[in-house]
Amino acid sequence: MRGGLVLKRLLFVLQQLTVKAKPGSFAAQIYTVLDFIVKLLASNMRFKRNGSYTLNRKSKTKPNGKKAPTEEKKHYLEPEYTKVRVMDFDLKELVSLPTREIDLNEWLASNTTTFFNLINLQYSTISEFCTGETCQAMTACNTTYYWYDERGKKSKCTAPQYVDLVMSFVQKLVTDEDIFPTKYGKEFPNSFESLIKKMCRYLFHVLAHIYWAHFKETVALELQGHLNTLYAHFIVFVREFNLVDPKETCIMDDLTEVLCTPLPSHMNNHVTER
Repeated sequence: MRGGLVLKRLLFVLQQLTVKAKPGSFAAQIYTVLDFIVKLLASNMRFKRNGSYTLNRKSKTKPNGKKAPTEEKKHYLEPEYTKVRVMDFDLKELVSLPTREIDLNEWLASNTTTFFNLINLQYSTISEFCTGETCQAMTACNTTYYWYDERGKKSKCTAPQYVDLVMSFVQKLVTDEDIFPTKYGKEFPNSFESLIKKMCRYLFHVLAHIYWAHFKETVALELQGHLNTLYAHFIVFVREFNLVDPKETCIMDDLTEVLCTPLPSHMNNHVTER
């Protein structure tokens, strides 16, 4: 699929540029351009179903889950898919805090912003499939996620609504100079770590939903290698700094165990270009 190949190549370039990019850096500027191009391509590709994705809502939230009635086969665990990665490298070394001249909060801010951008981009490639009709609830494995507004009112959202709220919530924080300061000498707020944990928890929900509800479309676009690499990188990062409760991520432990295990040498970089 020509469109899928273009998206795959752009995502590959983007991931290389933004692995350790800081907000406002040249790599981050490149991301802005590539993000526009990829979303434009995704919006113009013709599929069997149509959908849309916007970032126009904001809300303070709390996580919650409820078991869904049924569980389907997890196609993303099949070896033919789990062996596909963009590349196989030492994720532990990649996410570890450098020993010199790097503040912990600065490191968390830079990496969290990068993951927000990449997960947002990954979701945009399948957003046409994620509609109020196809995804009437925000589900992942045996869990349904609910949304809480600023007053604590619980509501059941469609998946695209939930993702929209998550991305808007995170985007508002990462662009807030008082929370993610970019000027020299400005301190991070005392609530910074708790906010980082909340953002990472919500971003995990998005990744889990992509695997659970849209993995077939991801494979059709030949983007499973990018999704696998992004997921493994994200999980190793949040584990390194204890950013997400294991009880939250346990629904994907089977995938985590597979993807966070280094591939045998003969399988490294198992992504086929056409």
